[in-house]
Amino acid sequence: MPELSRFYGIRISLHIPDHPPPHIHATYGEFEATFDIDALQDSDGYLPRRARSLVIEWMSIHQTELMIAWDRIQNGQSVDKIEPLR
Repeated sequence: MPELSRFYGIRISLHIPDHPPPHIHATYGEFEATFDIDALQDSDGYLPRRARSLVIEWMSIHQTELMIAWDRIQNGQSVDKIEPLR
């Protein structure tokens, strides 16, 4: 499960391979949620409100990069790290 980014204690990753729709996995402490890349919203699991807001903010900045990473990982290619939220 490649890690794409890490910020404010939140780990963002992709699973190899994974089911559609394109999504990321966000882990914050004991919490985990998946987020739909196209819709920019959580689709499963739970993160505390502040962590959820940070993930969505980060996704909105890097949505194009996330789609590229999703496509690459589904095709068995490596992915680059994405700049964390600062």
